[in-house]
Amino acid sequence: MAEAAVASASGVLAAVLAGGAASRLGGRDKGLVVWRGRELVCWSVEAMANQVDEVLIVANRHLGDYARHARVVPDGNAGHRGPLEGIATALRVTRQPLVLVVPVDCPQPPADLARRLRSALDLTCRAAVAHDGERRQPLFALYDASFADSAQKAAQEDWPVWRWQNSIGVAEVDFHDCARRFRNLNSAADFEALDDIQHE
Repeated sequence: MAEAAVASASGVLAAVLAGGAASRLGGRDKGLVVWRGRELVCWSVEAMANQVDEVLIVANRHLGDYARHARVVPDGNAGHRGPLEGIATALRVTRQPLVLVVPVDCPQPPADLARRLRSALDLTCRAAVAHDGERRQPLFALYDASFADSAQKAAQEDWPVWRWQNSIGVAEVDFHDCARRFRNLNSAADFEALDDIQHE
């Protein structure tokens, strides 16, 4: 299954966004917080490695700690300007034609995320985002690398990710069948409450 997923996502870099402020965790670096015996970043990198050609971590602190798990690039800003800055960084440095972005605080994303998002791309639509049946999940999206300049400009103007996505034209892909896989861990209570959804 993993081999089929990788083959279907040839030419894709997965960028794990790990530059958040984690204010609800007292400012701790969320990707390095342990869940079920492993740091969150381990879960994210492993999930993406089974779907794409290359995994990158975009972070703005503790770069050495993250480098134990995958190639790391700083998101270009001291402080926390928001996830669009991380997306712009990944699009700028990628060596692949497509970039799949995921947040570091979602330990068990859909196993076929890359394949299903890529199936929505065509000559007129070069970006796709997951929709869980109730709402768009803007941090789970696949982009053509040519959007790098557009993302950087929008990040400098502090646009939210969804607004930038709307401006470039993005296809929403239905993931209602595995909506719980988009649950993220923002607070100590989330870490305690998240059910094991590995076999969903």
